[in-house]
Amino acid sequence: MSENVVDERSELDQWLVYKKTRDPKIRETFIKQYAPLVRYVAGKVAMGLPQNVDFDDLVGYGVFGLIDAIDKFDPAKHVKFKTYAVTRIRGAIFDELRAVDWVPRSVRQKSREVEEAINHLESKLGRQVTDREVAGEMGLSEDDFNDTMLKISGTSVLSLNDVWYTGDENDKVSIVESIESPTALNPDAIVERDAIKRVIVEALSELPDKEKKVLVLYYYEDLTLKEIGKVLDVTESRVSQLHTKAILRLRSRLMNARKGIF
Repeated sequence: MSENVVDERSELDQWLVYKKTRDPKIRETFIKQYAPLVRYVAGKVAMGLPQNVDFDDLVGYGVFGLIDAIDKFDPAKHVKFKTYAVTRIRGAIFDELRAVDWVPRSVRQKSREVEEAINHLESKLGRQVTDREVAGEMGLSEDDFNDTMLKISGTSVLSLNDVWYTGDENDKVSIVESIESPTALNPDAIVERDAIKRVIVEALSELPDKEKKVLVLYYYEDLTLKEIGKVLDVTESRVSQLHTKAILRLRSRLMNARKGIF
């Protein structure tokens, strides 16, 4: 038996013991073992944030996510802990960034206005809307709308880790949890009873191609915005803009869908 298989079996045994006993020593071992993962995720998040955001603060926020992941991880689901933990760590960092409210009020207001314009138009038209249509709804030229989107994307912490409740406050799902793989964007693959996930997947499948690719490459392939820019042959700021547009579209779709779900 190879050393890697032995190591994996040993860690699985530790997880099974921890799930039964909640032994604090095992918990501490996991925290130390996966501490580098927190720094890695914090580093990736930091790339899209202003320089005045302290990296050590991001790491501190991420540790809370790691601890949460350790406490909630279920080895019986046959998902690698690292894969599961990245989502929790990133989500914890974004949660804390939103809590300290470092985004300028004017930018937050503009983000809300764009989201409301998308929400209104898509409710009325029953389809995805174009940038030109959103700009017109807001009374802006396309150039002014693009400038607005650049300002929002430059300071935005909008994320697929945003949580949506399925009716029960103890039953919640983040958008990113619905992106299992690039081929998973298929409504038929979603269990019928999980209505909110079905809406998320449908909304993802209907995004413009480049926006969909940005989300898959960032959240599933774990590429940085700069790396995604090279793949799509666009600038990093353009990738950031595409990411923000995609999130605003998804949030709008979910807000509209809530009326029919709940």
